[in-house]
Amino acid sequence: MRKWSFLLSAAALIALPLASCAEPASNGSGGATEGTSGSTGPATSRLQTVINRGELVCGVEGNIPGFSFVDDSGNYSGLDVDTCRAVAAALFDDPEKVVFRNLDSTERFTALVGGEVDMLARNTTWTLSRDTSVGLEFAPTTFYDGQGMLVREASGITDLEGFEGRSVCVETGTTTELNLTDQMRDLGVDFEPVVFQDANAAYAAYSEGRCEGMTSDKSQLVARRSTLPNPEEHVLLEVTMSKEPLGPVTINNDSAWFDTVKWVTFAMIEAEELGITQANLEERLADENPGVRRFLGLEGDLGSDMGLSNDFTQRIIRHVGNYGEVFERNLGQDSIFGLERGQNALWSDGGLLYSPPFR
Repeated sequence: MRKWSFLLSAAALIALPLASCAEPASNGSGGATEGTSGSTGPATSRLQTVINRGELVCGVEGNIPGFSFVDDSGNYSGLDVDTCRAVAAALFDDPEKVVFRNLDSTERFTALVGGEVDMLARNTTWTLSRDTSVGLEFAPTTFYDGQGMLVREASGITDLEGFEGRSVCVETGTTTELNLTDQMRDLGVDFEPVVFQDANAAYAAYSEGRCEGMTSDKSQLVARRSTLPNPEEHVLLEVTMSKEPLGPVTINNDSAWFDTVKWVTFAMIEAEELGITQANLEERLADENPGVRRFLGLEGDLGSDMGLSNDFTQRIIRHVGNYGEVFERNLGQDSIFGLERGQNALWSDGGLLYSPPFR
């Protein structure tokens, strides 16, 4: 008996350190502290944090007309801004329950990962490294873009080879800076990059003639050209240096919050495909089509299954509109830019926008 007692005691002693190395039991929503990106996910989803706070904190650029721009009266407008408002509308039935935070390219990810903002809607390109090592989650793309180059028409520059021995203004901490370097290296063009942390400073330098070219996403160049003293003196070169899928961003390992931002974005796209607009929403509530009724939360529990109200899609459409309406008023024919939908049209119209089924 003494021998068996000794063996049992030894086994217990060996088991103790093994038990201490095991992962703690899950509480149903992960074991990491909120705001971290531990492998088990946040203990409390940011979804509940935002709901408890009663407002959304959304990181934007703040200086790009058509995407996120704040005027002299402090009013925000743009496609990215409306994306933030759509999330607020889904959560609170009020698109104004948003606090906008202007973030430059070098501080945006730190602010998101550190919990200073709940999400980004800040012309941010979806890349592999950002999706993995930086610890971000990318919601559906809201604008398919490509990097371009803005020059003065009088410069005579017609292609990238024309920048031999010349300078280009570029915002640092962006995919734009890397793309520019890659393109010029591939072409064997010896140019001078003039980097700025702040986009305003970069465009100011270009406007003052401190560099011959300004590079960024084409949509941003079109928007910023409209703010230059003599916009007609500047042209975009017929060149596309990269793919730039832009969209909302959340932090890793918080499925409930990511799902919310993701499906709010999809809801704007699906609403356009279904032909549901701000103007006809009340009429469509009487629609007998089962797909429409399910999408609008008149049947089923798609909203409550995510922790939202079942009418969350109605709220988005009523307060913000479908994707087509958002695009047209900010960038399309109803705006000063008059951009064509192009790649940003629905898949059924030859574009790239596509929503999974709401079922």
